[in-house]
Amino acid sequence: MTDFPDPDHRRPAGVTDATVEALGKLSAAVDHVEDARGHLYAFHRLCGSAETTMEEATRLIREAGHHDLADALDATVLGRNPLPGMWSFQMVEAYDDGYYADVKGLHQRALDDLVEGKRHVFEAEMKALRRTQGREGHEATPEDAHGG
Repeated sequence: MTDFPDPDHRRPAGVTDATVEALGKLSAAVDHVEDARGHLYAFHRLCGSAETTMEEATRLIREAGHHDLADALDATVLGRNPLPGMWSFQMVEAYDDGYYADVKGLHQRALDDLVEGKRHVFEAEMKALRRTQGREGHEATPEDAHGG
């Protein structure tokens, strides 16, 4: 059983507390960017479902004899861009190819340049400080939890 993070999460020699803290904050920011991306993908799926359901509603309104309203839905809502010039798939692509790609690339650059590409060094050190050594459920590594 070990009492420290596995080698993939250990601070390289010479890396300061300030650097580890800064990378921890950067990782937290990236987590928010990932959450935002998830919400954008949910928005994309909801827009698609709304379009399909609106198409069905328009058909039913037309079949019920309300042609003017069905024509208005057809002309104004169905096929419309939720944002100027973009359907939701284009929003997803713009986010992924722009802001998201830049954030992910710079995060990886920071890890590569500052801690030999190691991820979650800050979090691993926080875990080491907070866990109760020797207590079940507080193991340092997955291997320790399985008797490895």
